[in-house]
Amino acid sequence: MARRELVVLLFLIHAVALATANKFTVGDEHGWNPNVNYTIWEEKHRPFYVGDWIVFYYQSGQADVVQVDEVGYNKCDASNAISNYSKGRSYAFQLNQTKHYYFICSYGYCYGGMKLAIKAQALPPPSPPPKGNKSDAFSVVGSRFVGSIAGFFGLVIFFWLF
Repeated sequence: MARRELVVLLFLIHAVALATANKFTVGDEHGWNPNVNYTIWEEKHRPFYVGDWIVFYYQSGQADVVQVDEVGYNKCDASNAISNYSKGRSYAFQLNQTKHYYFICSYGYCYGGMKLAIKAQALPPPSPPPKGNKSDAFSVVGSRFVGSIAGFFGLVIFFWLF
């Protein structure tokens, strides 16, 4: 019985994290490709929060996603990479700490701007519900919660049956 309670508790913690996460496609419909201004893309989608996911879509064999430090980002240098991913056609990365993240393409496209700097920040405290129309209170919750509620209940049923 204690094991089941621990599993349910861990699940609930995970569900709360999922409820606050957004998924962003790097470069939107252009993906992770040369000739895309990722600085403008980042400005368009900020702020990014801890728990959010960024997904890189690229052509297999034509690009990679290399996480580097700020020096590597500024110099387009992957020699001291934190991580390097080039398998498949996509790479999903979760922003799991409050900090700056830096990504480049090491296939030579970084020099043309195929690089991304993102600052992940802590989630702001929830806003108090608005006074007046109760339907406005629902909008405070926002899409971060609504988008994961179905998955939450599906996992609750799974763990309950577990």
